[in-house]
Amino acid sequence: MSANEVVVGVIFLSQTVIGVLGNSSLLYHYLFLYFTGCRLKCTDLILNHLIFANFLTLLCRGVPHTMEAFGWKVFLGNVGCKLLFYLHRMGRGGSIGTICFLSVFQAITISPRNSKLAEFKMKVSKYAGSTLCLIWVLYSLVNVIFLMYMTGNSMKENHTGLKYHAYCSSVRPDKTAESLYAALLSIPDALCVGLMLCTSSSMVSVLYRHRQQMRWIHRTNVNPGSSPESRATKHILLLVSSYVCFYTLSCIFQVLFSLTYNPNIFLVNICAIVAGFFPSVSPLLLLKCECRVSRFCFACIRNGKSPMYMTNG
Repeated sequence: MSANEVVVGVIFLSQTVIGVLGNSSLLYHYLFLYFTGCRLKCTDLILNHLIFANFLTLLCRGVPHTMEAFGWKVFLGNVGCKLLFYLHRMGRGGSIGTICFLSVFQAITISPRNSKLAEFKMKVSKYAGSTLCLIWVLYSLVNVIFLMYMTGNSMKENHTGLKYHAYCSSVRPDKTAESLYAALLSIPDALCVGLMLCTSSSMVSVLYRHRQQMRWIHRTNVNPGSSPESRATKHILLLVSSYVCFYTLSCIFQVLFSLTYNPNIFLVNICAIVAGFFPSVSPLLLLKCECRVSRFCFACIRNGKSPMYMTNG
């Protein structure tokens, strides 16, 4: 095993371990709040879907790539490759859809009463669960393509029409079909990214106006921008901005991979590494944001009070 293979294996292993531990800790955090009497907010429901999407992405992509990098041959067969790539793509789609809905939800939540978004405040909380289910159904249907074209590596030696994906391969469609499939896979993602950018701009504008208004209040006990809504919005903006950055970087390498007829192992690995950034980093960002809620609940439990808090926020 060469030094490059060891480095790549360590990167994959670190990403997978950090991501699994981080998402498991975040899931434990929400389970603890639920079983200790805390009523979870609507944003917590959305973030639980994000945790599930992160697990799918990390386990279906990180684990086999880690094994392959360390020289442990992964024999999945045709069915295993189809299922693994399909679940990975579902996790990726669920991730971008969930982040998009989280951004839209928070933009509606903090919108002023006189804005056009204010009328959706009650509806968005009521239909949050249905919207998340619809997101998963949409991406499960869009990614059926991977069940058709993914295959194992057993045919790689005697089949020139395959593109190598480390432990699996994909059948090369003709140029017209490939362009149609690329457009079909890209349209939902492009819409989600566009919505995230619009809602993020709206939230930044609302926070800026709020800060400007608070400057006119000359009270010593007021800290501009310190309200729970402002803190939650800043945390979501951090999450959305990090996702957009990682997603853009991932798309660049995915385009290079698609345009390369016979991609080498370096390009295959770098695409997988970049795709694993957000599932590994996002739970750490969320845990840092949620620590204040945990301290609040611990204080309530010690005082013998019910740590219930509002559901829509």
